[in-house]
Amino acid sequence: MAKVTLENIVKRYDGDVLAVDDVSLDIEDGDFVTLVGPSGSGKSTILRMLAGVVTASEGHILFGEKDVTEVPPQERDVAMVFQNYALYPNMTVRENMEFGLKMQGVDPDERRASVEDAAELLQIEELLDRDVQQLSGGQQQRVALGRSIVRDPEVFLLDEPLANLDAKLRTEMRATLVELQRELGVTTVYVTHNQIEAMTMSDTVAVLDKGQIQQLAAPQELYRNPANQFVADFIGTPSMNFLDVETHHENGTVRLANAVFDIRIPADTAAGSAIRGTTADGGTYTLGIRPQDLAVSERGTTNGELAGRIEVVVVETAGDELILHLEENDIRVKSVVDEGMPVEHGDVVDVTIDPERIHLFDPSTGDALLR
Repeated sequence: MAKVTLENIVKRYDGDVLAVDDVSLDIEDGDFVTLVGPSGSGKSTILRMLAGVVTASEGHILFGEKDVTEVPPQERDVAMVFQNYALYPNMTVRENMEFGLKMQGVDPDERRASVEDAAELLQIEELLDRDVQQLSGGQQQRVALGRSIVRDPEVFLLDEPLANLDAKLRTEMRATLVELQRELGVTTVYVTHNQIEAMTMSDTVAVLDKGQIQQLAAPQELYRNPANQFVADFIGTPSMNFLDVETHHENGTVRLANAVFDIRIPADTAAGSAIRGTTADGGTYTLGIRPQDLAVSERGTTNGELAGRIEVVVVETAGDELILHLEENDIRVKSVVDEGMPVEHGDVVDVTIDPERIHLFDPSTGDALLR
């Protein structure tokens, strides 16, 4: 196993198309790190540079203490699994899994033992002698993983490996991959555009946009303390609400206000002190609040500090929760509430907001102000 280090990695195409822009990243030995971001963010390019199939324009890649920046793919001790499983259709599961070992000249008995150990780990022992064309998508993905496991690599590289599976299989395979990685202890770099996969599977998540790492942190840290508005918007379901507000520094109170909401926070609280210290009186900022933290109640029944009243325009049922779409004066927000709340389209509800759950962003840079 190996620590993986990227030092100031840059990738340009056609001389001036910047796909990866000065990325530095330390991945500790045995960690599961996910690169997540929208299409074109540079995540798959980084993975391919780690594999050696794409060459960095600038910077260095190290596995342990060894600089592998110029080392060809076949000489890097990595195993890569793609979105398309790339299995040999005319071979059995066993033949697919042992193919790489056979090409390396590994002894037949050793090959057999490695394949059977990996098959047991993946619970596909009964499939070893079947043709891969007879397998389901989930089974084929396990075979592709097994083919990588038998190589006993220093680093696993997984490029959207669950994208072709249906929702139920994706959930099952997420758990399988996490268990597998923990049991093997192999350094793993996982690429996905799916923030749920990133948040549920990883030790650490790197959120990318436009070729740059926007934030590198543990999943819960990303959720609770996003570094900027892009991360705040990308991480979390439903996505964070964003509102333009004006700040007012009054005697003993800090106010965040717009045409619908008037949030009053005692200046001597942690939140009030932080807001007063990072904003200008009369300044305009972007307030962020997660739908789970925007509390609503029947009109006139709130027990907390009333932040505003707003009309319910859509009620979505999502299992044991309701997602409320709220709108007033062209300001629209969402709130997640328990399914038992008596609410319907057209109701006007009270809104309360916990000051400790507020995020504020610089409207020009998008940077978080309250971290």
